[in-house]
Amino acid sequence: MLNNKSILITGGTGSFGEKFVETILGRYPDVKRLVIYSRDELKQFEMRQKWSEQNFPQIRYFIGDIRDGERLKQACEGIDVIIHAAAIKQVDTAEYNPTECIRTNINGAENVINAALSCGVQEVVALSTDKACAPINLYGATKLASDKLFTAANNIKGSKDIRFSVVRYGNVMGSRGSVIPFFINKAKEGVLPITHEEMTRFNISLEDGVEMVMFAIENALGGEIFVPKIPSYRILDIAKAIAPNCKTEIVGIRPGEKLHEEMITETDALNTIEFDQYYAILPSVSFNHKKEDFVKHHNAKYVECGFKYNSGTNTEWETVEGLRELIKTYVDPNFEPIL
Repeated sequence: MLNNKSILITGGTGSFGEKFVETILGRYPDVKRLVIYSRDELKQFEMRQKWSEQNFPQIRYFIGDIRDGERLKQACEGIDVIIHAAAIKQVDTAEYNPTECIRTNINGAENVINAALSCGVQEVVALSTDKACAPINLYGATKLASDKLFTAANNIKGSKDIRFSVVRYGNVMGSRGSVIPFFINKAKEGVLPITHEEMTRFNISLEDGVEMVMFAIENALGGEIFVPKIPSYRILDIAKAIAPNCKTEIVGIRPGEKLHEEMITETDALNTIEFDQYYAILPSVSFNHKKEDFVKHHNAKYVECGFKYNSGTNTEWETVEGLRELIKTYVDPNFEPIL
């Protein structure tokens, strides 16, 4: 699928970017070019220690910001596929720095679209977040706007052979700044801070996140927001899995934080289809395909009226023992519960 293709990933030095690069190099040894586009020179230096241009001549490291449209166009010359993973993602950071979040997450998304249309790119997949669904914080609101920009971009492509789609999923297990590595470190102090004892979150591994992107590259018709069928976990079960005898302290929900996360609202369900391991929210406005085209293309069916996909009402749940095994598999192979 991606052999002899040129791929660019924005935010390529992040957790997703590193796993994506590892997957591509292992699965598609004849990939033509793999461009790591990010603004963090230190992370690029660290990535080079693992994947240098000398040992992997198809890799290119580009310093650049998605806010810089001209630099992005330079990087996109000759590119076939763009994976857009760059964003300001920390909820509290976005609340305190709203203009910066808007410039990166919304204006940056527009720059990616313009570069793709200008440079003859064939496929664009943008990463979203569960926080973009019925957002209550700025990060979620900017990612919702970004999702709308990418799905609507299919309507302005004219005669160009290009497809834009979005993948939306929940918290990535073990990613930088996420709750599991945070709890593992805090457990050493003897107390785990819990925002709310009823809090739940969706859970997905980096590997499954990468597989979603691969699915979108191969199967998107253009305009879909793909959502995975994944389990939820209770925050207290994460605490029990990591440090069962550790004290917990309720510290309250942070600004802009939800008690439960959503990925499909009851209103979204009116335009949502279901197939295999994914849902797809269809574009509200599409001049290229009718709703029936998406249903037939994905061999799908519409979800029931009133359907909603919420981490608190999910039907699939991680157990404490299951979480421990997942931590060993995806976070730290030497992990043992901290007693």
